[in-house]
Amino acid sequence: MQIQVTDLGRAPSYQAVWDLQTAHHKAIVDWKIARRKAGEDETVDSPDRPPNHLFFVEHEHVLTLGKSGKEAHLVASPERLAELGVEYVPINRGGDITYHGPGQIVAYPILDLELVKPDIGWYMRTLEEAIIRTCAEFGLETGRMEGLTGVWLDMERNPRKIAALGVKTSRWVTMHGLAFNVNTDLDFFGLIVPCGITGKGVTSLAKELGQPVDYQLAQSRLQQHLLDLLLNTAAA
Repeated sequence: MQIQVTDLGRAPSYQAVWDLQTAHHKAIVDWKIARRKAGEDETVDSPDRPPNHLFFVEHEHVLTLGKSGKEAHLVASPERLAELGVEYVPINRGGDITYHGPGQIVAYPILDLELVKPDIGWYMRTLEEAIIRTCAEFGLETGRMEGLTGVWLDMERNPRKIAALGVKTSRWVTMHGLAFNVNTDLDFFGLIVPCGITGKGVTSLAKELGQPVDYQLAQSRLQQHLLDLLLNTAAA
């Protein structure tokens, strides 16, 4: 199995990136449906299969609300959002409301889990593990909190989230993904109840380390861990 990696850079339009994900996701799903209708195995890594993708992007200021989220978790007025230049987009991933913006690494795997491991729980933990390993390379110890998705610090005393996850799957094909706060302006999280969770903070790699972080280096490390974890499982 192969995964094509594309760095989209700073994207001026959230909708354009969402449309790109949707098109590649649909191509794989449609191929699998056609194979099944023809009585052929849809889980094979055939030469005519549309490719799996891993897109990296840095969004402009945008709030996205997952299909199970509550609009009440958007606490800023439309006027305040307009003043700050923040877009608001309800979307079709799981999870609640979150913020994307400059200084944050967003990764969107468009991946057929039937070629890797058809297990959503495993997939979510794998995305988290890639972030945990990336943070460790910068000397930061992170982990998971029971019952909550994402990657956290200081879970017992002062829990704060450094990365959020939200995905959609259809016929085991994924879209959407993860958002990792690297040099993110955390003030923008004050516009929402992040991920619908109260009483817990949000942080970034730069805040925890006390200095700005090389964004491209962090993205490169995250990319390597994602590919290692996904491709090694596929090869097993």
